[in-house]
Amino acid sequence: MNIAAATDRAGQGSRAAPVALARVLVALDQSDHANQALSQIAPLVAAAGGEITGIHAYAAALHDRRFRQMEGGLPERYRRETEMEHQRAVHRDLIGMGLGLISDSYHDAAQALCDGLKVPFHRLSPEGKNYACIVAALETGRFDLLAMGALGLGAIPGSTVGSVCERVVRRAPIDVFVARDRHLRIGDGPIVVGLDGSARSFGALRTGLAIGRRLEVPVHAVAAYDPYYHYVAFNRISGVLDEEKGRVFRFREQEKLHEELIDDGIAKIYDAHLAVARKLAADEGVEIETELLAGKPWQAIRKYLERCGASLLVIGKTGVHADDALDIGSNAENLLRCAPCHIWLGQAEAVPPSDLVAEETIRWSEEAEAALGRAPEFVRAMARMAVVRAAQAQHHTYVTSRFVAEVMKKMMPGAGGGDGPPVQAGFARLEWDGEALALLGRVDASVRDNIRLRAEKSARRDAADAVRAAHVAPLVEGSGNGAAAPGVSWSAASLARLMRLPETIRDQVRAAVEDWAREHGAARIEGAVEDAAFAELRRTMCPAEDPDD
Repeated sequence: MNIAAATDRAGQGSRAAPVALARVLVALDQSDHANQALSQIAPLVAAAGGEITGIHAYAAALHDRRFRQMEGGLPERYRRETEMEHQRAVHRDLIGMGLGLISDSYHDAAQALCDGLKVPFHRLSPEGKNYACIVAALETGRFDLLAMGALGLGAIPGSTVGSVCERVVRRAPIDVFVARDRHLRIGDGPIVVGLDGSARSFGALRTGLAIGRRLEVPVHAVAAYDPYYHYVAFNRISGVLDEEKGRVFRFREQEKLHEELIDDGIAKIYDAHLAVARKLAADEGVEIETELLAGKPWQAIRKYLERCGASLLVIGKTGVHADDALDIGSNAENLLRCAPCHIWLGQAEAVPPSDLVAEETIRWSEEAEAALGRAPEFVRAMARMAVVRAAQAQHHTYVTSRFVAEVMKKMMPGAGGGDGPPVQAGFARLEWDGEALALLGRVDASVRDNIRLRAEKSARRDAADAVRAAHVAPLVEGSGNGAAAPGVSWSAASLARLMRLPETIRDQVRAAVEDWAREHGAARIEGAVEDAAFAELRRTMCPAEDPDD
């Protein structure tokens, strides 16, 4: 349930949130739900300055084939050759022109609505299975959003979602807005966003906030977790474990662990997602209501939608536990069927800033805070961010002093690693000579990586076995950037050692070493001065190891 882990997977068709609404595809069939989908999405498209394309597919070949299959069962009066040929001609005219005229009439009605809102309207009338034609249009990459009705012309009492809607939603590579109520308007109640910490759920938040601003509708954010699952699971397990196996499994201890740590921990994680959502909304000048819900997530969210009278639910199409093969998450699928309001199934993604996520999701032990506090003040913020990023990458939500020490040792010089600047994956390594490194080290950090790549490209064009000063100099001549602080210079070997550090902390470490050199009256960083400066940084940034380890 770690946000960093959840956002590692960027599914096919994922885009940055919020959705642009520049090019929207609307599925038309003149049903009440399809008409409602158009009427609710068109004002949003108008506010965004976008355009709408209507699509209505008609299966002429299918109708022709079905008529031929029924010919043998027609009443006796139709079985004379002349009458049969006449009926075939009539049916060909019907499917050849009639279905096209019907499709045109659907487009005409949609065109009239769009014209009233001054929204450009385009027409698509493909021949084929309706769901397949809609999906094929989406896969062209021409559209930002699909809007459609939950039910079509085949709806009957008790229907929750039509077959076309379900098939399209599963296959759609982009966001889908589904109109579930033929009378409800977006804005008749609040917009509710479901969060689970995944990139798509935070993408849903960004989209929900954007819609709320355009329509001046309040936005709520909810996160739901199931505190009952482990209790049920452990009671089921207890029924099949005999006494001896229960002791081996340490059943009672495991049950207590889940009750006290896992269930409570899950609640804290989801509550942290809501805290992140409040801060992201505040950054956009929006105040949102949030609530942590307990229960089966889709059921808890459905009850909340009913309680607050929501007009739109915005959620990720898949959630934090999704893998690449999943077409729709279980909670999204259930809410597609039973939500009492319209639903927006998002695939656009947003990743909150690491420091914001860490502030709400990562806790530090007192010993870890003390260890970090021993680092010099001017590198403390950089060191904290390095630890936070490492914790997120390894899915930790609790930082210990040992973890701080491990991270700092890896990041400080002397902990190993290859020589020279980082190498782009996929290319054979090119060495850098000392003079080239010295030149690169004087380049401003904001463009240094760009200069590094250009210099390597120049060396490759020369078929050189290393990057030399001649490859770097033409790229930095006259820049005047990145010179060492007054009174301090670096040897090529010392710069090479510095360049082994990650880009994220290299400039801070360089400044710290130069400050140390000035304080100790050293004009050049090399040899013993270099060793002493780096050793002092390691000592202050890396907590002392436990002597018992």
